Amino acid sequence: MASSTPSDLVAKKNTTSAVWQYFGFRPNEKGEAVNTDEAICKLCHKKVTARDGNTSNLRSHIRIHHPLTAARMDPSSLSATVLPPHDAGPTTSRSTASTQPTIMGAFGKTTKYKRDSVRWKTCTDAVTKYLAKEMVSFHTVEKKSFKDMVKVLDAQYDLPGRKHFSQTAVPHLYSKVRDNIQVLLTAADSYSLTTDMWSSVNMTPYMSLTVHTITPDWKLESKCLQTTYFPESHTADNLAAALRAALQVWQLDEKKLSAITTDNAANIHAAIRSLHWPWLNCFGHNLNLAVTNALHDQRQKTERALGLCRNIVGAFSHSWQRKHELHKKQVDLGLPNHSLITDCATRWGSKLAMVERILEQAQAIRHVLSDDRRSSLSLTWQDMDVLKAVHEALKPVGDFTDILSGENYVTSSCILPILQLCRDNVLAASENDLQLTKSIKTGILTKLEAKYESDSSRKLMRKCTFLDPRYRGGYETDDNALAETKAELQAEIVSFETASPVAIRVEEGEAQPEPSRKKMTLGSMLQKKADAMAGPVGIGTVEDRVGAEITAYCLEPVTQGDEDPLLWWKNAAGRFPKMSRVARKYLCVCATSTPSERVFSTAGKVVGPQRALLKPDKVNMLVFLAKNLD
Repeated sequence: MASSTPSDLVAKKNTTSAVWQYFGFRPNEKGEAVNTDEAICKLCHKKVTARDGNTSNLRSHIRIHHPLTAARMDPSSLSATVLPPHDAGPTTSRSTASTQPTIMGAFGKTTKYKRDSVRWKTCTDAVTKYLAKEMVSFHTVEKKSFKDMVKVLDAQYDLPGRKHFSQTAVPHLYSKVRDNIQVLLTAADSYSLTTDMWSSVNMTPYMSLTVHTITPDWKLESKCLQTTYFPESHTADNLAAALRAALQVWQLDEKKLSAITTDNAANIHAAIRSLHWPWLNCFGHNLNLAVTNALHDQRQKTERALGLCRNIVGAFSHSWQRKHELHKKQVDLGLPNHSLITDCATRWGSKLAMVERILEQAQAIRHVLSDDRRSSLSLTWQDMDVLKAVHEALKPVGDFTDILSGENYVTSSCILPILQLCRDNVLAASENDLQLTKSIKTGILTKLEAKYESDSSRKLMRKCTFLDPRYRGGYETDDNALAETKAELQAEIVSFETASPVAIRVEEGEAQPEPSRKKMTLGSMLQKKADAMAGPVGIGTVEDRVGAEITAYCLEPVTQGDEDPLLWWKNAAGRFPKMSRVARKYLCVCATSTPSERVFSTAGKVVGPQRALLKPDKVNMLVFLAKNLD
């Protein structure tokens, strides 16, 4: 007989003992109790002998196997039967008994959970997730304050030591999350990658790899696959071997790879080229190089002003007195209470932020420095003009990097429209611009467009943009390029259709139900005649059907710029089933390699100064969990 759930058990009739609320009997087909000498525990489903309704074994079972339940029960239910009171007055002794600790209650509070119990595993999993997600050290569980906190929360939970979490709990959680991601990737039709190199605080080299795919319900998923130790020389051959090995470990088919996005380093570019993978260079790195090189071309005009800004920031950063005076002047002059910002060589946006903050606080800075006769950090009107010219040139493109650095929404389709926007508006020289501003804008635009001159990159970006319902072909001024993009997509869809035709398979030995015969109607007779005249369903070649679908897609109205293209495709996939497959393939490509750089931000917190001796495999697990745990 199949095991019964607590709700299926038949309760004992005419009982006065409260312990029977936790026991019952198996029912037969009529719902009557079977074998009343053998009770079933509703808490653990174990059989307990209870001949002639004797409750001694039942009370012993509750006391030994369920001490917490025993502690919560009325003491009389474990010692004697509960008899109805003959003279129940308005007040009873129950309230008094509930306020006083009982022997069973004290016993239940001091009994520790068994390590194979559900409660102990639940508590341990929660602590494991806390250690991994918050990136704290394993030694945390051995600190007195943490132990005291856990004891207050649940005195019956026996907190394991750090070795249990390091050697058992974290690897188990890693395997569980990894299996879930493996299932996601196995079901994916296509995917894209981003990768980058990084060195920890003790100069240990690592390579990160993140994957991006669009699920069948049209949600863009980004997952950190690994942060692997890379002690070999960073040559193109070694990088190519490491990337290919990573795909083999994760059972990823190279044929399903849409593209990989990296920076412009020569070694990684050569590695991707040797692997024959579609490649897209990072827009953020391209823009940083364009701005840096454009300012370098104008260094004779900008070098003094930018160098003076760095010196001013340094003077205020190393003197608390100047900081205090600056704050007082900000209050007196009604300026925002902002600190000065220094620039970073690898982040052009920090240079813009530094200049913008200097211009904002110029009046307060001048008052503070004028009181210091030993200081030579004075901004002349020529310096101010240079800073204003630099600010006017860089400000319009300040938001592009942040917009294209996302990993939870489509970005690759926006590169060509942004380049066109820069060419026609943002970086176009106007009559009111200073000559220095015009020169910087022209330099940025020229160098930025040069990064996307490759035919393979242009074709990839055109496909991404064409498949985005916000743009389609409206951005493209070259009719030949648009026709070429359509032809390439048509050929790709046809190859998909011919390689994996849709077929209905019948399992061996499975009988198919015969269709029920319906009475012939006039409509069905006319339909047969129309089908015979029209020929077989789906007449025409695959190329014709795909071409018709592409044409119908082009006739669709363009959506608003703020609308989610994935949501549009989710609703339109039924009308464009063939194009939806290539849409998932190309819209998952990232415009920047920022997702991999974010992995290293997490890795920097994991491998901090206090945890610099973590082994590489443990670093990989902890970074993986910190990035992928919900």
